[in-house]
Amino acid sequence: MTIVIHHNEECGTSRNALAMIREAGIEPIIIDYLKTGWTVPQLQALFAAADLTPRQALRETKSPAKDLGLLAEGIADDTLLQAMIERPVLVNRPIVCSPKGVRLCRPSETVRELL
Repeated sequence: MTIVIHHNEECGTSRNALAMIREAGIEPIIIDYLKTGWTVPQLQALFAAADLTPRQALRETKSPAKDLGLLAEGIADDTLLQAMIERPVLVNRPIVCSPKGVRLCRPSETVRELL
């Protein structure tokens, strides 16, 4: 089974999800999205597969979202996506992809649905 985790090593939830994947005997493909960044088509595909809107995938705490004015009502999805491209940390994590689906694994135990 191939698992991909869009991972941030600094995030405890992301580290926990990665540990659960490994405890299941799977070595995932790890994408450090803070280094690789995102593309709009990539985010659109991930969000569609996970049944998320850009608003739902926006990291609101411990991110620059508030300072950038992105928490206000009525901010367009395109604006959120562009901000996520410019500042990858704005995407909540971890996002895990497996043959069983794609999920934003918050809380980290959500990853078990994908194993």
